[in-house]
Amino acid sequence: MDQKAYLVLQDGTVMEGKAFGAMDSTCGETVFTTGMTGYLETLTDPSYYGQIVVQTFPLVGNYGVIPPDFESGKVQVKGYIVREWCREPSNFRCQGDLDAFLQKSGIPGIYGIDTRRLTKLIRRHGVMNGKITQDISDLPGILEELRGYTIQNAVESVTCQSPRTDAPEEPRFRVVLMDFGAKENIRCSLVKRGCEVLTLPAHTPAEEVLSYSPDGIMLSNGPGDPAENTQIIHEIGKLYQSGVPIFGICLGHQLLALSQGGKTVKLKYGHRGANQPVRDISTGRVYITSQNHGYAVDSDALPSHAQVSMVNANDGTCEGIAYENAPVFTVQFHPEACGGPLDTQFLFDQFIKRMEEMR
Repeated sequence: MDQKAYLVLQDGTVMEGKAFGAMDSTCGETVFTTGMTGYLETLTDPSYYGQIVVQTFPLVGNYGVIPPDFESGKVQVKGYIVREWCREPSNFRCQGDLDAFLQKSGIPGIYGIDTRRLTKLIRRHGVMNGKITQDISDLPGILEELRGYTIQNAVESVTCQSPRTDAPEEPRFRVVLMDFGAKENIRCSLVKRGCEVLTLPAHTPAEEVLSYSPDGIMLSNGPGDPAENTQIIHEIGKLYQSGVPIFGICLGHQLLALSQGGKTVKLKYGHRGANQPVRDISTGRVYITSQNHGYAVDSDALPSHAQVSMVNANDGTCEGIAYENAPVFTVQFHPEACGGPLDTQFLFDQFIKRMEEMR
């Protein structure tokens, strides 16, 4: 018989379910994602560092565990919440089930919870800290623990520790990928377009980055509050002045805006999922995008040389910035998204074109 487990939220809400994955307790920022597929990419996305993730889609794990689909080398979430997990996955690439995978990774999970109710709570009250546990006998102590929880040293915890190079047989360009928690498919998207990709740790000084003579610089996604990365922001400002084409995604988009004097704000419950509509201001066209972020660039606090190029069609928040005095552009969403949508992969082609023009 499955063991009981509980989700305790910071506001005192207690929800009962059943334990799966590692039989342990965990605290984290509780967030929801609306993706109907791509749960492996979600679990291994470094942008989820420090968070307990709720899947709004009711059945998760249908195609099992497929390591080639991972966005990093390990599970990055602190806990996992689903309505139901599939005990008998079916896929020719499957190498195991979700429960065993979470156990091996040391990540507690809980299922059998009303995830619809939980999602509505988060939407109404905003993101809250939560704890997955099998013991709620000391509820006041748990609530005190939740009030004190914060995500710390996020980028430092997920960035690579040493340089890494990926390249096609005959590379046309050299791109430095600044790893703030980079998803594997950013590298793949660049390599298949003929780029040698040199991945560098997040705190690499601008002078060292430029010493590799890159044709372009990619600023990756990543976790945490962007404004906390003061030294990284300072170095990005130097890279901006270099004249090398830069493309920023998600956290990279936020950090570059901060380096130019912009501001970021925390969203009530963030954008996480594969169905976020983004409108291109210049054409009026709407793209469906994959997103995973809890902060956004403040459109009203940008300098004059930074123009908002795309906005979220739901809430009007900034989704893209074009910089007028440098070959630089950034987006809040994920054009490399796997398992999709792939509407905005053309942005990688625009980056390639920028590099061609600068030669």
